[in-house]
Amino acid sequence: MNTILRRSVLGFAGLALSTGVVAGPLATLTDPTPASASASAVVRAEKPDMGTLIPHGTQGTQSRIALGDEQVANVKAIIEATKNAGMDERAAVVAIATSLQESKLENLGHLGARNDHDSQGLFQQRPSSGWGTVEQITDPAYSTTAFLDALKQVEGWQDMPLTEAAQTVQVSAFPFHYAQWETQAADLVAEHWTS
Repeated sequence: MNTILRRSVLGFAGLALSTGVVAGPLATLTDPTPASASASAVVRAEKPDMGTLIPHGTQGTQSRIALGDEQVANVKAIIEATKNAGMDERAAVVAIATSLQESKLENLGHLGARNDHDSQGLFQQRPSSGWGTVEQITDPAYSTTAFLDALKQVEGWQDMPLTEAAQTVQVSAFPFHYAQWETQAADLVAEHWTS
């Protein structure tokens, strides 16, 4: 082969390898990134984006609270129950926003005189309304699954504003209060969905 042509071909091949133009097995072999860094990059890429989490935009002023370890554990339990129910990230946003409104993500027992009838748990579900026993509705996995089962029964919940979907399940005296937690709920799902 002509020396000038050979140098051109080898130069192009070197440029292609150094810039990542070559695809397939060769690119994998020349990737200097450690396997653990590549794996974490894949995980980051799978995190849901805000367009998926808040497809209809937020309504009204948004609220935010600092969360303690118990509240973060409850966020993770809600996300796990959502995945186990075969539902998507948006369902987790609706569930977490609902729990933020109902209990600030705290698994509340009976509050005595401050209690709303017999409401308890993350979603302030009532045994007398058929949500389950006190033991069941104060179990984060059970209460989330019960909430999600009811959400599944709401026709078109995916196309509703969050507050409308949550209110249809919860039947609250303050139906528009769920909306204020949508951004924090979406941030929590984005942070913990793949963790």
